[in-house]
Amino acid sequence: MIEIVNYQPDHAQAFKELNEAWINQYFEMEDSDRKMLGDPQGYILDKGGAILIATMDGKPVGTCALIKKEEGVFELAKMAVSPEAQGQKIGWKMGVATLEKAREMRASKVYLETNSVLTPAINLYKKLGFKDTEGYCSPYARCNVQMEITL
Repeated sequence: MIEIVNYQPDHAQAFKELNEAWINQYFEMEDSDRKMLGDPQGYILDKGGAILIATMDGKPVGTCALIKKEEGVFELAKMAVSPEAQGQKIGWKMGVATLEKAREMRASKVYLETNSVLTPAINLYKKLGFKDTEGYCSPYARCNVQMEITL
């Protein structure tokens, strides 16, 4: 059974490992990744953000974060699904739950950054309602696509 739950401190290792796996598969870890993955409490939660964890039979298999950028504006980041859990619509469920969480947090806009080689992710974001945009300042060298959704 797949559940989407709020991040708890005991999810820290899974949050780090799931994200390191996809970043290292397609790109390479950057300083911003290391800082955020090493301290999700300090870099995301304490600053007004949120992290959701997808579990399958109680085991963490997916992550997604909302990083507060300014009042009403959040970045969707660190969305990852373990390879063994892919193909079960976990990314879709995480995306829907994350946007619902953003609404609960009174977000008016959510944006994200990705890379054009991540076609399945881009298709998922479009299906969720994100549209291409530009102009956000990125801390990541790998990002060449920006998208946003107005809630």
